Amino acid sequence: MSNIEGGGVERNCCSFQAIRPLGGIDKEGLYHAASVVLASPFLIAYLIYKWHRRHLSVYDSIEEFLQGQNNLMPIRYSYSEIKKITKSFKDKLGEADFGTVFKGTLRSGCVVAIKILSKSKTNGQDFINEVATIGRIHHVNVVRLIGYCVEGLKRALVYEFMPSGSLNNYIFLQEGNILLSYDRMYDIALGVARGIQYLHQGCEMQILHFDIKPHNILLDENFTPKVSDFGLAKLYPVDQSIVSLAAARGTYGYMAPELLYKNIGGVSYKADIYSFGMLLLEMAGRRKNLNAFVDHSSQIYFPTWAYDQLHDGKHIEMENSTEDEKRVVKKIIIVALWCIQLKPSDRPSMHKIVEMLEGEVEFLQMPPKPSPSPTERPTIVVVGN
Repeated sequence: MSNIEGGGVERNCCSFQAIRPLGGIDKEGLYHAASVVLASPFLIAYLIYKWHRRHLSVYDSIEEFLQGQNNLMPIRYSYSEIKKITKSFKDKLGEADFGTVFKGTLRSGCVVAIKILSKSKTNGQDFINEVATIGRIHHVNVVRLIGYCVEGLKRALVYEFMPSGSLNNYIFLQEGNILLSYDRMYDIALGVARGIQYLHQGCEMQILHFDIKPHNILLDENFTPKVSDFGLAKLYPVDQSIVSLAAARGTYGYMAPELLYKNIGGVSYKADIYSFGMLLLEMAGRRKNLNAFVDHSSQIYFPTWAYDQLHDGKHIEMENSTEDEKRVVKKIIIVALWCIQLKPSDRPSMHKIVEMLEGEVEFLQMPPKPSPSPTERPTIVVVGN
């Protein structure tokens, strides 16, 4: 009996000893599980809060900017109004830097182009850039900003509609393109020059565009050119000649070399001059300029070829062109070659460029031969396309 009882007691003790640690683990596990369950809503709420604050800071920065701009003329639209104007984004006009452009109609019957910003930079800087620059100015050769929309992360810009599209559709020999006459090209070149001159010298602050290219020159029904897309633009005091940038900005093939190579010179309004020169060469040659910063190209760099032609007293070959048209093209190319000089200090101001375009070609001097590429290749960070 005692052995049985003793054995029973021993088994009970063993069972008791075995159960105690198991019971301890269960309590800790339950406590941990309960902690996770209770903490999860707070963790999720915290993450949502951080996400909301991060995006709200973008909204707040834009709102703060808009509240501080008492001289802005554009109309503020709600997002629901933007949807009505575009008929729920039915008619897409194309892609632009940092967004998509749709056609719309205001209640007045005025046709507009609405850019929905989708590739926003930090703190909505692309939105602020465009509103800050063209929101306060009006010039015949600068696209007009009619209104804007900002609701949280939803942002849109409402522009006057340019029925003839961008200059890019008219200057290259491609199937389906309608080529403009060289006289028309000259008028467009002069209009763009006047628009850039106004940005550089006609405002309280100088506006540096940093992305002059055919895609960003829009044409109205009369083919009057208007500089557009100010997503990369920067404002600087008129008396500030050299500006500082954290990274190069612009589009390869039009980008000034000093944006990539610091040993060439400081960044200034002369960067827009260079881009305008590359634009002029494309208009005159009806062809793409090869990127001056690409090594070992198997094709001829057009600016160098054009310089050699004019320097040797030859005309740029053009089919079915008159003598007057050849003179116009020669003038455009000479001006362009001045614009794309390697050193910024060797390039003329836009005021001087307008004078050169308005003058007679006989009075224009040939510039030094343009350098196709600097000797050193840097590590490049670029903002834009």
